[in-house]
Amino acid sequence: MQSSLFGYTEVQSSERYALQNDRLLRVALSGHEDVLARQGSMVAYQGLLEFDGEYQTQGQRNARARTGEGLDLMRVSGEGTVFLANLAQYVHVMDIDHEGLTVDSQYVLALDSTLHWEVISVDSQYGVSGSGKYNLNISGHGKVALMTSGKPLMLQVTPETFANADSDAVVAWSTSLRVQMQAQTTSSGVWRRRGNTGEGWELSFMGQGHALVQPSELLPPQNAVLSGMAAQYGMGQQGARGQNQGNAFS
Repeated sequence: MQSSLFGYTEVQSSERYALQNDRLLRVALSGHEDVLARQGSMVAYQGLLEFDGEYQTQGQRNARARTGEGLDLMRVSGEGTVFLANLAQYVHVMDIDHEGLTVDSQYVLALDSTLHWEVISVDSQYGVSGSGKYNLNISGHGKVALMTSGKPLMLQVTPETFANADSDAVVAWSTSLRVQMQAQTTSSGVWRRRGNTGEGWELSFMGQGHALVQPSELLPPQNAVLSGMAAQYGMGQQGARGQNQGNAFS
């Protein structure tokens, strides 16, 4: 049997996390350290591996119920190799150190079980909810695999050069950055997309670090199906001007 498909054999690597290709992650387990992966993301595995649902603390369950942000994970343990993917999205491996990473949970494919995560809120000048309103703060030392729809852009942010990005396109950023969600400057335009440009809410990054942006946008928060105007625009107790502003929910 002959085919060009035989050119897609397993990539050999001594690294724990290695890309089989730009849309498929290969994770090697030696029996000493588990990996937490997105539920349903396993496409193949070799060796003696076990898959179990990952326990969530009461704080994490409460945060998910209150904000909608969280991780649905499975724990992979044993000795062998597991291949992970999700909807053929591009996969990127990042090292997490003392700087920390803030990320939208829907872009997390896998992470080391030694890492810690908690739900945080992003400040908004107008109390507007939507993409980026609640995110995950991942801390500790280890690796995390992120996904993007298309090849992303990594923006460098310095005290002299801050950056703005569409909140629906932002994937992650350095936890050390100061972030604010904002709309156009005129108050009359706060409740609609920016004039006739199709642009709406954005995240403003200041400080020293990086911001990761993908070449794809989610539906704007104005198009979300939510109950009532107060929910749509982030007002009330869960809004940026409510009691939870700046809090961590885990």
